[in-house]
Amino acid sequence: MPMIDILVPAEQEGTKAIVRSWLKKIGDTVAIDDPLVELETDKVTQEVPSPGAGVLVEILLDTDGVAIPGTLLGRLRDAVDEVEATPEAPAEIAASESQSAPTTSSESEMRLSPSVRRAIREHDIDPATITGSGKDGRITRADVDQAAEERAAEPKISSRDEVSPPQAPQPAVPILQPMEQTGGRSTNIPHDRMRRAIAENMLNSVTAAPHVTAVFEADFSAIIGHRKRNKALFEEQGINLTFTAYIMAACVQAMRAAPAINSRWHDDRLELFSDINIGVGTALGEKGLVVPVVHAAQDLSLSGIATRLQDLIKRARANKLAPGDMRGGTFSISNHGVSGSLFASPIIISQPQSAILGVGKLEKRVVVREADGVDTIQIRPMAFVSLTIDHRVVDGHQTNGWLSKFVEVLESWPLEG
Repeated sequence: MPMIDILVPAEQEGTKAIVRSWLKKIGDTVAIDDPLVELETDKVTQEVPSPGAGVLVEILLDTDGVAIPGTLLGRLRDAVDEVEATPEAPAEIAASESQSAPTTSSESEMRLSPSVRRAIREHDIDPATITGSGKDGRITRADVDQAAEERAAEPKISSRDEVSPPQAPQPAVPILQPMEQTGGRSTNIPHDRMRRAIAENMLNSVTAAPHVTAVFEADFSAIIGHRKRNKALFEEQGINLTFTAYIMAACVQAMRAAPAINSRWHDDRLELFSDINIGVGTALGEKGLVVPVVHAAQDLSLSGIATRLQDLIKRARANKLAPGDMRGGTFSISNHGVSGSLFASPIIISQPQSAILGVGKLEKRVVVREADGVDTIQIRPMAFVSLTIDHRVVDGHQTNGWLSKFVEVLESWPLEG
């Protein structure tokens, strides 16, 4: 009987994917392009669509399985064969599942994947209390995990202690190891996949590349003046004109002064990129961060960059990024100043890129400026900007040349245009 294979997409090549959850269960009838399974890779969750119409008859790679490109995830029975099959088969499968795993009344009111159902039972959570972030409001495994974390963080009050009569004191059960072994009281928090992925990437970067950081100061007066004059006009077009858009535009111009910053190191050569694909670190609170990429930034105007940034950041915070939104970066920006940091070093380079820009907190400082040939003390909006480079790729000359041009562009931004 012909079957339809469900494969890990080929575009996952070069990334480590893990099966997050199945969105259909054995015996379900699916249409072509129906979402079948969620894969988590590089901090992005991707849905694998059904390659055909039919009935899901096999799940070969279940939750937490490592999914290499081309790996067989499961199989469908073709819809044509399903017409010839006995109608009792899917019903028997469904009946078998319902006997082996009782469902709650809340679960019966919504479609939940097997992985989500298991997580709900494991954490004893009512799915009706969870707001789904998946397609059409569907509850995902990540939603259940988050709900469990939030509940664990709440103070626990035992209703039994309030209504039960006093009981004889029970001997204390030691829950902490001796102080000399643990160093005191502690709480163990298991790493989630995102934190493990970040740790692996950071360790790989500092192991592979010798990091060196150069620091300049930038006066944002010209940028602030232009933004103040044009912000309302941009808002009329639905565009949020952020400082990051200016920073990215200045990066594009700085690449002309030191093209090697936009490159990749190979053991036998240096690969220079024509497209300037700039990733921007976007914080997701306690969940870590992601780095969506504005591709071909050299072809975009300031409004084009601002529009693309606005879309990417909005989808990043809603966990709606596609894998392509995170790929192909040739340079990155860490705008760490938004959280109050004046300076950070070294900011770890996203491999296999060659450099990363750090932008510190923008604040008013007293500086000396020459006016009509006389030194004057002025108050200006200043920020430290740093460029961390892979020292295999470039030296101090190119690094300082890039930063000099970057600062020049920011400080000479025309009031109009």
